[in-house]
Amino acid sequence: MKMFLTILFTFALLFSSSQASVQDFCVADLSLSDTPSGYPCKKPSTVTVDAFVFSGLGVAGNTSNLIKAAVTPAFVAQFPGVNGLGLSTARLDLAVDGVIPLHTHPGASEVLIVIQGTICAGFISSSANVVYFKTLNKGDIMVFPQGLLHFQFNSGKIPALAFASFSSPNPGLQITDFALFANDLPTELVVKVTFLDFAQVKKLKAVLGGTN
Repeated sequence: MKMFLTILFTFALLFSSSQASVQDFCVADLSLSDTPSGYPCKKPSTVTVDAFVFSGLGVAGNTSNLIKAAVTPAFVAQFPGVNGLGLSTARLDLAVDGVIPLHTHPGASEVLIVIQGTICAGFISSSANVVYFKTLNKGDIMVFPQGLLHFQFNSGKIPALAFASFSSPNPGLQITDFALFANDLPTELVVKVTFLDFAQVKKLKAVLGGTN
């Protein structure tokens, strides 16, 4: 038994060592193609401090749009220094009645912190379709597990501001409404898979730019 535990401990130590980072950072070379494991690294000799600084979250996004909201991402495509670090962030601006519609981040969990205003936020479990939602005020934090449908809605009377942090440099994004109604999926099929009536599907396609 003692020998077995010694072998097991040695294996675990070797495995953990093999997973350890062998370099300080891997700033993304955006001139090359992204891969499942991230962007290729720039040569360290070409990297400056600017790769590790992002200044785009200090300016409010334009909320003059259909959803009355704006998301300003600081993902790897905008912030190459997060490549390989397992994190990224974004700014959310929501005008009164603004909404980030039901969406998922296939590649990351999310933590949201409210800076200003009041935001109703929630997610839906995949196993039993249980809805977890709550009205968040300034200073409140909510977590959204990876891949689950979730939303944010400005339920207050002033513009709302929040910042989100993600457990991936490239969390991905799929908005349910746009996935269904902003493409060329035939209306007849959308009717079948959503139980909506034909006229409603056509209306939503017209609003969101879909065809067929």
